[in-house]
Amino acid sequence: MTQRQLLHSQNSLLSWYVTDARSELPWRKTSNIYHIYLSEVMLQQTQVSRVEAEYYPRFLKIFPTLESLSKASLDEVFSLWSGLGYYRRAKNLHATAQLCPDGLPNTSAELEKLPGIGRYTASAICSFGYKQSVSVVDTNIARVLARFFAKVDVKDKELWVLADNYLNLKSATEHNLALMDLGAMICTPKNPKCDICPLITGCIGKENPALYYKKKKITYVDKELHHAICIEDNAIAMVKSKEGMYKDMLELPSLEAHKHEDTCLGTFKHSVTHFRLKVFVYLVEDLGEDITWVALDSIASAPISSLTQKAFAMYEKSVA
Repeated sequence: MTQRQLLHSQNSLLSWYVTDARSELPWRKTSNIYHIYLSEVMLQQTQVSRVEAEYYPRFLKIFPTLESLSKASLDEVFSLWSGLGYYRRAKNLHATAQLCPDGLPNTSAELEKLPGIGRYTASAICSFGYKQSVSVVDTNIARVLARFFAKVDVKDKELWVLADNYLNLKSATEHNLALMDLGAMICTPKNPKCDICPLITGCIGKENPALYYKKKKITYVDKELHHAICIEDNAIAMVKSKEGMYKDMLELPSLEAHKHEDTCLGTFKHSVTHFRLKVFVYLVEDLGEDITWVALDSIASAPISSLTQKAFAMYEKSVA
């Protein structure tokens, strides 16, 4: 690509950004580094619409600053994170706030030393928050670059090099956001809208975009879970998870299904990471193990997962 072609492509991208990008998103209307960081963490595994409408504003209402988040208990953070999944993100967010209550560092190198912050998140904070001229590569941008430069099975390292070379140093923040939105709105995984893409002129892979994007196949594992609901004095029995994806959160006790077949309230399906779960819920009177009692009227604010919420909803329906 000649220098003239590069400039033309960059200008076309920025012109599209001005008229068509998602400028209404709340984390794009703020210069608050913490708010931008929070949005990046939430968006890692959750749809933009859900983060924008529900989780982002609710979280900031309770914890508007890093300092306020640093003073919260992990249980409080988990309760607000319920439904977002991937709870390690919440734990890392909380740990980072405790390390940096007065503000996040302003270099990628220092940011990557913090819990849960990798190269992408560090670059995003520097670009979108601190307005630095650094490239950013997320899933959407990676797909755009691979197609634009016609790279098959391109490695992450090469994608970052492409991003660096293609970066518009004079408008780096807008350039990165434009590429991100282009991947989300135009250069989509399936059926990309090449006819309205601002980069169509210089795109080398436009004739066969599918060739330059291969989604990784997820191998799902089927698994059964058996959980007990035990109610006493308007409280429900819970245990604190010591490992796995729900570590440090409260969950319903597990039990041996064959001993409680007659008390099964029902089953439901639940998907998380690479697991496809079939969850059995039982109503029992005695657990015979160390448990934590949680008042029924405080379940909504307890640090529980969406899986546990579904199980409790099944119980509520059974006694309604």
